[in-house]
Amino acid sequence: MPRFEPFRGLRYNTTRSLDVSVVTSPPYDVFDEKTRNEYARLNEHNVVHVDYPLERDGTDRYDTAAHLLRSWVDQGVLVVEDVPAFYIYRMTFTDETLTTRTTVGVLGALEVVDVEAGGVLPHEQTTPKAKTDRLDLTRATRVNLSPVWGLSLNTGLSELLEQPGTEVAQSVDEQGVVHLVERIDDPDRLSRISACVSQKPVLIADGHHRYAISRMYRDEMSGLASFRGTDLTFTYVAELVEEQLSIAAIHRLYSSVSADELTKALALHFTMSDAGLVDASTLLEMRRQGALCLVDPTGHGTYLQPLDHAFEGVRDLDSARLEHALKDVPHAVTYQHGVSDVLVALGSERCSAAILIRPVNIDQIRHVANSGELMPPKSTFFTPKLRTGLVMRPLDY
Repeated sequence: MPRFEPFRGLRYNTTRSLDVSVVTSPPYDVFDEKTRNEYARLNEHNVVHVDYPLERDGTDRYDTAAHLLRSWVDQGVLVVEDVPAFYIYRMTFTDETLTTRTTVGVLGALEVVDVEAGGVLPHEQTTPKAKTDRLDLTRATRVNLSPVWGLSLNTGLSELLEQPGTEVAQSVDEQGVVHLVERIDDPDRLSRISACVSQKPVLIADGHHRYAISRMYRDEMSGLASFRGTDLTFTYVAELVEEQLSIAAIHRLYSSVSADELTKALALHFTMSDAGLVDASTLLEMRRQGALCLVDPTGHGTYLQPLDHAFEGVRDLDSARLEHALKDVPHAVTYQHGVSDVLVALGSERCSAAILIRPVNIDQIRHVANSGELMPPKSTFFTPKLRTGLVMRPLDY
């Protein structure tokens, strides 16, 4: 089973009356360069200057990021904790049912294991993605800037995190989510949290590519003096229980195929009924009916209820049903979360049709963990997104 250890956190120096909300950002891979520049304008020390560096004047952007990070440490903008710690991370937010919720997990350093070694498990297939960016940034900065998101298959972690630690950072994001980070350095609590996570496998919920980069970097540094710290990687771990997770669907955008062609192919596998013009309430009706929803370029929807005989031997996942139903239909597919963003994509002709799917549930995720199977790509979207910059993990301390 994987080791899970405390680390000496790198974080913004809040004794300078710095508003942490203006120096943090969402994970680098959920926004584009335009949004990146908006965060950069918030504050000269916003983490995107390092986590999402840009090419300027022919200088190597990774070296620029590393130099900037070191200068912030030298200037006291960032400080390194004196002792290793775990960091409780609480998020308070309003979910899609308008219920206010608080979830909790812990930031620590999780062992980097080989693909077939067990202990740290993937939960879905990944789409092709360039890995050199994060690898080059890690090489230059020697810092894990954003955590992998893991789910502990052990019980009792949430209970161990109930008692508050020492508050070190709080941020409110654009969606009104409150992100609160508390340090734990009491040896007894550290030992109990470490033991709880290390007793059972950890399932990667988000950050498969980041974890793969950590494995590549560990192998690259093996045997060198700078190997220290590379056999672990920065990870947020929450317990795999309903109350600690908020999971949204990632919908499908189709091109190189018309809505009519999709309708014809899907009619062999689903019962169809009119959904009217699609909006956020369509998701609730989909759950009530047990249906997916095909959306045409005008924003008009058609509910798709799976036929009992059409999916024998297919996993109980909307993403798997679509893969099965469209396996013989030539098409291109991309992914988009959020109904409003799907409608924008249709209106801008980025796609010819879309299919809204339902989010997976805890039982489906647990089945994947126990069976060793992988979900199709982009089956889950865990929310809210962890904030980058509240705490980071340096490899040289």
